[in-house]
Amino acid sequence: MDAAEAQVRAENGSAKRRRIIDVGANLFEAKIAGVAGELGREVHVFVNPAARNSHNPKPISDEPDDFYEFTTEDYIRLLASKKQESILKTKKLRDAELAACRAKITKAVIKVQFPDDYLIETTFHPSETISMLMDLLKKVIAQPDVPFYIYTTPPKKRITDLTKDFYSANLVPGALVRFHYDVPEEEEKGPFLRDDIMALRDLHSLLEAKEAEKPAESEPLAAEPPPEPSNNRPVAKKDVKPKWLRM
Repeated sequence: MDAAEAQVRAENGSAKRRRIIDVGANLFEAKIAGVAGELGREVHVFVNPAARNSHNPKPISDEPDDFYEFTTEDYIRLLASKKQESILKTKKLRDAELAACRAKITKAVIKVQFPDDYLIETTFHPSETISMLMDLLKKVIAQPDVPFYIYTTPPKKRITDLTKDFYSANLVPGALVRFHYDVPEEEEKGPFLRDDIMALRDLHSLLEAKEAEKPAESEPLAAEPPPEPSNNRPVAKKDVKPKWLRM
């Protein structure tokens, strides 16, 4: 086999692999879109990275405090610590600043972790209520007829007022909540998500990685304008006679 033939075979193999990857990506996108159409919103599914690196993951209640994200509640407490600044402001001014701050937050990214370390992530508008999250969970869990509850931690605090919006519940711009069936611990068994929901695991990450591998399309170079015709004409030389001929 000469070098030219080997190069042709290599190029054909690369093109075939790209076609297979594209077909797989299209199937992933179709699966994600199908589930999103059923649920009314897109969900990301993945496994807690800490659990992937350990065969004996710690119980959920033993997670270190630094695992949790900085929440809106933390931010509000930080602002409240600036007492001197708050005292100098009128209530009307403070209310206006809070309203302006709320207007800047346009989404609430909510992660729900299950006892088997599966997580789902989805996005709500801050003005939507927690009851909408509960309705979504009923659609994705394997046993929707079994009562369940969600809570935040630390410290462990059950979310009971489902009429609150995500902003009022301090779940913006994002939060991690925990899921448990409301049954004795020894009776709680997984899997907790539907099979077709678990099948979405890491699909978004794979699609994002594929997009990142795409070569950047080079912009066509702008054609240089043709040179403008020169208007310079040769200057006619004056017939200047030497002085000795003027006599």
